[in-house]
Amino acid sequence: MTKLSELSCRHFEKCPYKSLIAPRFNGPLAKSTYALILAGGRGSRLMHLTDWRAKPAVPFAGKHRIIDFPLSNCINSGVRRIGVATQYMAHGLIHHIQRGWNFLDDQFDEFVDVLPALNHGQDGGYSGTANAVFQNMDLIRISDPEYVLILGGDHIYKMDYSILLADHFAKGADLTIACTAVPLENASSFGVMAVDSTWRISDFQEKPAHPAALPGDPDHALVSMGIYVFSAAFLYEQLALDNDDPDSNHDFGRDIIPKLVQGRRAFAHCFADSCVNMVGDEPYWRDVGTVDAYWEANMDLVQVTPDLNLYDDNWPIRTHPAQLPPAKFIFNDDGFRGHAMDSMISSGCIISGSTIERSLLSMKVLVREHSLIQDSVILPNVEIGRHVTLKRVVVDKLCIIPDGFTAGLDPELDRQRFHVTERGITLITPEMLGQSVHQAR
Repeated sequence: MTKLSELSCRHFEKCPYKSLIAPRFNGPLAKSTYALILAGGRGSRLMHLTDWRAKPAVPFAGKHRIIDFPLSNCINSGVRRIGVATQYMAHGLIHHIQRGWNFLDDQFDEFVDVLPALNHGQDGGYSGTANAVFQNMDLIRISDPEYVLILGGDHIYKMDYSILLADHFAKGADLTIACTAVPLENASSFGVMAVDSTWRISDFQEKPAHPAALPGDPDHALVSMGIYVFSAAFLYEQLALDNDDPDSNHDFGRDIIPKLVQGRRAFAHCFADSCVNMVGDEPYWRDVGTVDAYWEANMDLVQVTPDLNLYDDNWPIRTHPAQLPPAKFIFNDDGFRGHAMDSMISSGCIISGSTIERSLLSMKVLVREHSLIQDSVILPNVEIGRHVTLKRVVVDKLCIIPDGFTAGLDPELDRQRFHVTERGITLITPEMLGQSVHQAR
């Protein structure tokens, strides 16, 4: 993959506007910014994992939800006025935010607000990403920000938004879009852009069928991360114009941004400049929009040296602090030993006389005797019976796996009962097992 550090126009150590960023939590740009996280999407490519929850609410990394990453990035960057726009299957997401993100102090104008759709159309909510912001524009105005930071709620990454904001300020931009390079064969899933030598955007195409490659690199394209900074007054003006346009889809990528790159000060910001988690020379950013990508990102975490560092005290990923006991491993007889190798085992788990290899177990997973789990992701509150074998599976929350059950050994047999991906990952949900679940996910 192209080294994004080679694309970068600067590094933080050489940043000419560092005084606007540090010290953390006190930077003037961060304090004058309102962040709106667009967290209403279903994420249909995650298949049955989003039948009963929005994509940002999907569990990740044992104890987190996907939305914890942009929320943590905001807090760590000093952006502490945050709205979360919800829509599809929002109950579990709202429950998580209310209980896990209620520690900010309104006396200091710090908050995380949940913002349901106000105007219900045929689809019961927002008609596009721009419409989601437009519907909440009056609420944003109350905070009187100078800048509005618009984020997606469905990617895994660690980013210092204060550097992005400083880049926007230094260039006198109307709009700044965070960008990264992806393999050309994947670029049609994103907004693809071209930039000049000053990083001004010269062209933007939303999900083109034939994306343009980076100059000098035919294998990669420069794409939008769905992270935007607008000067607030400029944003309000553009949203009003878009709302009055009967031909608009009311979407940033399809409507607003392509117009703005023609004549307005629209710039790209290289993610390598503000990424907190670098893997060698490459910034870590994952779109976990498919079951395969979701499984791979979780499996990354059980490596000896994982690409994503969750143990960084300087940039913690916060979440709802569930009050659970430590994980427990019991029995120590040959052939009957509770143990885990190259795995992450979350709080509240009990491994009873079974073997866990290269797997990630979320909170409150019970594995009974003589079972084997390999290369798998087990979501919270799952019960796994005796003499069970699971290999390369994702087991959804609240599943009860019966004694003697096997999955991941015979893809053809699995396809008759479950969902099997192109890479052969088997997804198992309570509904597929014929189990009735009434608890919100």
